[in-house]
Amino acid sequence: MTMYTPDQLARRERSKWTRVQIILAPIQFIAFLISFGLVIRYLYLGNGDGYWPATISIWVKISLIWALTITGMLWEYDMYDHYFMAKEFFWEDLGNLIAILTHNAYFVAKWIGAGESTVMWVMVFAYITYLFNAAQFVVRGIRSGRQRRALQQSANAQSAVRS
Repeated sequence: MTMYTPDQLARRERSKWTRVQIILAPIQFIAFLISFGLVIRYLYLGNGDGYWPATISIWVKISLIWALTITGMLWEYDMYDHYFMAKEFFWEDLGNLIAILTHNAYFVAKWIGAGESTVMWVMVFAYITYLFNAAQFVVRGIRSGRQRRALQQSANAQSAVRS
């Protein structure tokens, strides 16, 4: 099954948002690892130590998921002429929507006055949804890379036959 038409592959290569996503995604993953570690450390210690480092790391992670969501929407427009929920990208967008909603549940928990530990557990749940969403994108990236390599090999084979 092909993921992209030749026109979409060309659009993908032309889009500046492809490069932005390639740069931001690993940064977000590193921020996730650091933040998840700090949140788990805070919960494990259970004495309030480490609250501010965990909180600041949460703010960084939420900022990054928003940055990736916004630039991803711009990429999706370049690819499919839709900013969000293009049929070709529906499941990834749905996963992202769930992840971003659960990340923003942090602000709801803070607003309603939830305790520090509860807020941290909200983020553990948000981070689990992020892992599922990140896995979707990794799988899509692997499949996309295979498709691009197969097309390149086919083009090289055709060039060799013509020579």
